[in-house]
Amino acid sequence: MATSNLRYLELLSKSFPTAAKASAEIINLKAILNLPKGTEFFCSDIHGEAEAFSHILRNASGSIRMKVDEVFGDELTDAQKRALCTLIYYPQEKLAVELGRCADENEWFYATLPQLVEVCRRAAQKYTRSKVRRAMPADFAYIIEELMSESTAGPDKEAYYQAILRAVVETGRAREFVVAMAELIQRLSIDQLHIVGDIYDRGPAPDTIMDALAGYHAIDIQWGNHDVVWMGASLGQPGCIAHVVRNCARYGNLSILEDAYGINILPLAAFAMETYRDDPCVAFGLKGNPDLSPSELDMNVKIQKAMAIIQFKVEGALIDRYPEFGLDNRKLLDKIDYERGTVVIDGVTHELTDKLFPTVDPADPYRLTAEEQEVMDRLAQAFTLSEKLTRHMRFFLEAGSLYKVCNNNLLFHACVPLNADGTLMETDVFGKRYAGRALYDALEQWVREAFFGQDDERRRRGRDLLWWMWLSPGSPLFAKSKMATFELYLVADKAARKEHKNPFYALQDDAQAMGNIFRDFGLDPETARIICGHVPVKVKDGEDPVRLGGQVLTIDGGFSKAYQPTTGIAGYTLISNSYGMVLAAHEPLESAQAAVEQELDIHSVRRVVDEVDRRTLVADTDTGAKLKAQIADLEELLSAYRSGLIAEKA
Repeated sequence: MATSNLRYLELLSKSFPTAAKASAEIINLKAILNLPKGTEFFCSDIHGEAEAFSHILRNASGSIRMKVDEVFGDELTDAQKRALCTLIYYPQEKLAVELGRCADENEWFYATLPQLVEVCRRAAQKYTRSKVRRAMPADFAYIIEELMSESTAGPDKEAYYQAILRAVVETGRAREFVVAMAELIQRLSIDQLHIVGDIYDRGPAPDTIMDALAGYHAIDIQWGNHDVVWMGASLGQPGCIAHVVRNCARYGNLSILEDAYGINILPLAAFAMETYRDDPCVAFGLKGNPDLSPSELDMNVKIQKAMAIIQFKVEGALIDRYPEFGLDNRKLLDKIDYERGTVVIDGVTHELTDKLFPTVDPADPYRLTAEEQEVMDRLAQAFTLSEKLTRHMRFFLEAGSLYKVCNNNLLFHACVPLNADGTLMETDVFGKRYAGRALYDALEQWVREAFFGQDDERRRRGRDLLWWMWLSPGSPLFAKSKMATFELYLVADKAARKEHKNPFYALQDDAQAMGNIFRDFGLDPETARIICGHVPVKVKDGEDPVRLGGQVLTIDGGFSKAYQPTTGIAGYTLISNSYGMVLAAHEPLESAQAAVEQELDIHSVRRVVDEVDRRTLVADTDTGAKLKAQIADLEELLSAYRSGLIAEKA
């Protein structure tokens, strides 16, 4: 036996000091391999819609209602099932409603607690008892385990079971117990949560989502372009800050900056209201219908214009600093004829929809005024000093990455950039050219350099590359020909605004092109899947999120309210369990309050993407591969014990 391998086995023997303990662990791991795989839950493009996303997590995309139906069948009416499901989704809120209207609280508890136990037992049946035990709240772990493992068959067991329930009620702990059971059911219904990018921008509460995800039991995140631009802003990158503030104003969500992250925008507001005091800012109306007063609307419009002009200026400086980015066609302030009110884009002259630019010097259009510079300096300081924002961005780095390969699925937010012929497209990153997986790996290294690098220049480059990843045609997170922010505001011609998608999207039914991607990431082109988001699927126009026979799945269905008129639905979720894969298309949630008071659930249309011939076991997953490797190591240790090569410890 090699010396290095012997040293490893000696280290392993510290955890399993006897043949008996090694044998017991082998038995345990081999048993786990034969359990059904846990449920994976995929979601993308949440865009700050915390209430709808929270509800989808709470109901596990309809899976909990299915468990209730399986457990109770015709034993409960539909109304009773709805009430029970609502209690599981919103235990504290529903408890207040139910106990406020029932005549006998104890009677309600005695009827409800056994129902929760039965649903919990159903949710836990695919897991080992030790895994379920670890998921249980500490205060009630023993009680829950006893209730879930005890059969009520026979008078002795029935009496024991009822005695536990009576003790829970009589000690005044029934309310807390209901909440604990409901949260345990929620947790057991989703074994692994995958967020395929874009938690930020548009919606009102990305911080609430981040707080919830930071406490989630098993999660991974693939960063989206709207996420990396916030990551850059948190580091003080000026292009990222300009976008983030402008976008918050555009959707009427400046409270995200002020209330959620403690970023003081008063200097900006004072500057915008003074500089654009008599300017109607005609091209800078807000998106959607934010519930703002007339004065608030006016402030948001003026802040939006102020930050748009600052954005065009700081981006011009970045484009000059990095000619290798190839973004020179995005410098448009110098293409404006300020006397005529026109701009030349790609050789075509367009009339501007807004012709008032009091802070732009036509002779030096990209120079920030002293007031603009002060605004940006104050914002950069506020972003970098926000403790909550820093904490959320560090969570991104801990739980996230640019892509993930998991159980034969390739997860990324937008695309793997392709040429028109389906070959991998090369992109220049600071003088080196990368394509496919190598591009993703290089970019992720620079992201982490931006946060943790020891060299000042490399950290600066990493920060600026976060801005590039947000809007460059070569970025796998953006995947379009241009970020047409200037045109969307200032040019009426829709043709000038057109953002052409990377060929990846047109080639999603091309087996050869997708096969190039699968092989590059080390996956089998015959069986692997791509799961991505980024581009809203226009269901109402007949677009299909399922391509190449189910091997490519685009799951951006419009969580963002601003996109729901475009998609015709209110988001997708993808559920992969031991029976196969199901895509759920969701209708809008009226409100969490309505869900509690009126027992309204999100209606979801479920579509089977893949149905397996036999249930997928843990042995068939990436976790199974790791367990098999552990078993092999333990069997080698067991052999070493039995041959006397390693002595057992007392």
